[in-house]
Amino acid sequence: MTLNDLIHQADEHSLALAGIFVAAPVVAWAAGRLHQPGQGGTTPWKYVYAVLVYLACVPGMFASVLTAYALFFGHENLLNVNLLVYFLPIVSMVVTLVFIHKSVTFDAVPGFDRLSGLMVMVGCSFAIALAIQKTNIWLFFGGSIEWLVALAVGVFALIKWGTYMLFRRRDEPKQERPKLPGV
Repeated sequence: MTLNDLIHQADEHSLALAGIFVAAPVVAWAAGRLHQPGQGGTTPWKYVYAVLVYLACVPGMFASVLTAYALFFGHENLLNVNLLVYFLPIVSMVVTLVFIHKSVTFDAVPGFDRLSGLMVMVGCSFAIALAIQKTNIWLFFGGSIEWLVALAVGVFALIKWGTYMLFRRRDEPKQERPKLPGV
């Protein structure tokens, strides 16, 4: 199954897709109403919020990358794409995070720091891949999706290693530099 097949499957089940992406913000809003103000960081609620953050952010990040790829690399007209596949996950992610932030600080949500770090790294990797593609450096990047994925994974690994080495504490061990496959 290709990514295009997955998008077409989502197109065929648009009612279920809309229900899933509307449910996350509604549950986040309802959870904020069910507990006392200031109690969102307590034991049962912080895990509910953690699950909601992951349920909203993982598809939202995927849709963000998909939309940006379609716009900048695929040169697709975004007026011709399915709004439920390309934009609803992003809107659902933003609205869910807003409702969660009204009820609890993100520091109290387990795993949010790592997920926000992943969002930043994916964004930086995509921006670097876009900059390389827009400068028409065709020596390494021939325009195919395979080369884009390989480039993005390589840049992602380098950024991850670099940020770890830059911000690690003195008592943390050094990590080896990422190696190229087969080298």
